[in-house]
Amino acid sequence: MKQHISKVAIIGAGLVGSSTAFSLLTQGLCDEILLVDRDAERAHGEMMDLRDGIDYLGRNIRVTAGGYAGCGDADIVVITAGPPPREGQTRLDTLGLSKEIVRSIVGPVMDAGFSGIFLIVSNPVDLIAQDVWKLSGLPKSQVIGTGTALDSARLKALLGGLVGVDPRSVHAFALGEHGDSQMVPWSRVTVGGKTFAEVLRDNPGRFEGVDLDRLVHDTVQAGWEILKRKGTTYYGIATTAAGIIKCILHDENRIIPVSTLLEGEYGESGVFCGVPAVIGHGGVQEIVRLPLTGAEEEKFHASCEVLRGFVKNL
Repeated sequence: MKQHISKVAIIGAGLVGSSTAFSLLTQGLCDEILLVDRDAERAHGEMMDLRDGIDYLGRNIRVTAGGYAGCGDADIVVITAGPPPREGQTRLDTLGLSKEIVRSIVGPVMDAGFSGIFLIVSNPVDLIAQDVWKLSGLPKSQVIGTGTALDSARLKALLGGLVGVDPRSVHAFALGEHGDSQMVPWSRVTVGGKTFAEVLRDNPGRFEGVDLDRLVHDTVQAGWEILKRKGTTYYGIATTAAGIIKCILHDENRIIPVSTLLEGEYGESGVFCGVPAVIGHGGVQEIVRLPLTGAEEEKFHASCEVLRGFVKNL
């Protein structure tokens, strides 16, 4: 019986795309990586550089560079191509150019016979994921945006640092837009099984003056703080993308807040946004519905409304 060869195609061999490939390679997450870029020489150079270190890894992984025709038999196509926002812009401001770039990609990929899972990294990720879903004709479960997965990791890192525990012991989600309107359902945040409210209540001297709104602000601004210092971000989002890919290829059924289409969940429909979802071999296996307070619901709906205002431009 022929063994399945797991293949990930990454479209966009810039810093995010090549860093995603590097993360996949060093973790040994798939059998083959294909790099595709409109600058074929750039893709070829990244391929050569990645190949050079394979001898020192735990397993051999085939790394190639090519065109869209090679995406046909991929399990996952990752779209990282798109313009980074300039200082003073929001991610939503890049929609026009990102949409043009992505629309030049989806048709050729589908024409190659692709029937796997699209993972969208390009910003504004919620809107681009929605556009890819419409253009591809694939089931909604097979089009996933990285959504608020990275935001949630940033939030957990902030809370872990505040409380003094490993961020992996913090359970917290940012929901809604991957952008300025995202919200945090604080009623659902736990640390070691205790709600965050209980942690604050039980340690009044230690956590006096903790500002929840400030924590949300710092989570939203984290990417911009990196941008100011080094011009762009790529390690965090690349590792996040690789983590989602791992869940799909290994059928982990792990709950990650990704951008997916809502059809009645959380009282919203017709919009892609970040919500916790079970991620496995088929993509989004199930959307996890968190019970929210009335105030949290209002903030979530407001974030969805921001996105809905741009959907008509797709």
